[in-house]
Amino acid sequence: MKKSNILFAAVMLGAMSTLTGCYDLDREPEGVLATTTPFTSTGEMQSYLNQYYQGAGIRTQGFDAGGGQYIAGADTHSDNMASTAVWTRMDGTLSIASASKLTQYNNIRSVNFFLNNLDNCKDQSSPDYKQAVGEGYYFRAWFYYQLLINYGPVAWTDKPLDPDMEVMKLPREPRTVIADHILADLDNAILNLQERNNCASFRVHRDVARALKSEVALFEGTWEKYHKAKNTPFFDPSVTDAKINDYLTQAVNAAKEVMNRGCWRIYNTGNVNNDYRIIFQTTDLSGNPEILWFKKYDGSEIGNNVNRYLNQGGGSMGITASLVDDYLTIDGRPFVGAEKLEAKKVYGNELLPTVRDPRLAQTVATPGQVLRPDEPQGFTLPPFVGTSAYNANPSGYSLLKHVQIDYTGNLDAEWAGATPAIQFRYADVLLNCAEALAELGGAANASEIISVLHPLRERAGMPDVNFDREYNTDPEYPFATLDKYIQAVRRERRVEKACEGRRFEDILRWAAADVLIVGKWPKGALFTGSNLETAFPSLKYDQASGNQIFLTGKPGDPYRYVIPTNPTGHENGWGFNVNRDYLLPIQDRMLTLTDGLWQQNPGW
Repeated sequence: MKKSNILFAAVMLGAMSTLTGCYDLDREPEGVLATTTPFTSTGEMQSYLNQYYQGAGIRTQGFDAGGGQYIAGADTHSDNMASTAVWTRMDGTLSIASASKLTQYNNIRSVNFFLNNLDNCKDQSSPDYKQAVGEGYYFRAWFYYQLLINYGPVAWTDKPLDPDMEVMKLPREPRTVIADHILADLDNAILNLQERNNCASFRVHRDVARALKSEVALFEGTWEKYHKAKNTPFFDPSVTDAKINDYLTQAVNAAKEVMNRGCWRIYNTGNVNNDYRIIFQTTDLSGNPEILWFKKYDGSEIGNNVNRYLNQGGGSMGITASLVDDYLTIDGRPFVGAEKLEAKKVYGNELLPTVRDPRLAQTVATPGQVLRPDEPQGFTLPPFVGTSAYNANPSGYSLLKHVQIDYTGNLDAEWAGATPAIQFRYADVLLNCAEALAELGGAANASEIISVLHPLRERAGMPDVNFDREYNTDPEYPFATLDKYIQAVRRERRVEKACEGRRFEDILRWAAADVLIVGKWPKGALFTGSNLETAFPSLKYDQASGNQIFLTGKPGDPYRYVIPTNPTGHENGWGFNVNRDYLLPIQDRMLTLTDGLWQQNPGW
């Protein structure tokens, strides 16, 4: 076997079904394949690819106490949710000493090894062979996409490199070059993957690759457009408006390839008060026409902690007023002014599906909402002080979405829940298409945007998009001066994808941290001035120490809102550095080892 075909940083265990790695660009190989002729059968190829379905190749995996990553908590790294701890990146206090190794290169190396040994297979005419090839290209695109999001320009390689430091010294390519490589890999994936009409195989298929292509193209097109417009140091200086429009057009076309097949649809039984929520609690989604790909959990064997942390209204995290306030009224108007304040005075009134977009009451728990089958009386008021730390809610808005309210498994054991990890659903495709159309020319594409978003509005029992009626010009609204077409699709995306862990990526690509994060501080429900104050007469706040909750303003103010996180030291709000924090830092040793081929990201 040629030296260039060594699989770096991989130790093959069993029949090549498990792979572990420690590679980043400066490491030599720690193990090689146990055979000199790998991947001679499609079964062997599939077994090798299985490693990417375990975690590294998917978007969500579990639930982290304290509002961390994974199925239900990643939006705490945004303005949608808040935990009891401040995320250092959003606050601008992340240090270069915290820079991580580029571990995605472990997976890129192993995929490259796979793709460089495809000729060994004896049955290349088999549909299983093409499927495996397509999966290989898909996962390489996925791993590079994660690097692009986090680090911007990186080194591209499609070969497993020799264990020679001179060969391994590769320059960082411009970010549009990396994006183009990713899109080309996805084209190869689309060419080879099987066409599916459901997600019952639990493997990636052609429409999954199309969905990811629409996402990547939208991400890069909007990243380049808005960072260029604001003249940040993070866009490709060679990018042209034509190139940006090409990305947006690719996003539309990839989305329409999925839409035009006619086999996927928004899950809708006509129950406007439950159809949206139910998909996020259904253990087996293999028959759901909206789900393109998901990971299924079995709480008795391999489960997650979503129910454990959320089924009492806590989770050490809560939804912010910023998100709650962005849902339209039931008749499709911005929720602002005296109407908004009056509804907040009685806890839960602002959440009612008779008042607001019904997706809100299916995302945030309302009084009387059952969260677990052994407590049929349901949720009453937010647990500001829980039975344990992870049962407490710091904002006053408890997450309902993702909670399996009728789960028959163990409700409180570690890793015993079965909330599904949805990777792509048809709604994602529609939202990508609508946003790209708005970016390409909202006025010209207005009727098509309305049509594309119609299934989402119809399921929720909401009127179709009306760009003038929905336009929020409140000076306090962060996107008040934004084009009305783009404002509408961004709000629709926020509402439909709330608490699915995608909000921070949107903020990054819109270059919107200056209006959504910098100088802001999360707040939750109205406390003083609402019935919450009389409902919790012994709750401790405004003390030198021992506070159970924190409030905005000062004693005597007529209206004070819950603050999820101790504001001490953050009097000026989040400190996100717009000249630095859009990308993560590169470890200093990488700069040294590559002899200047890699330079530090801006501002670090």
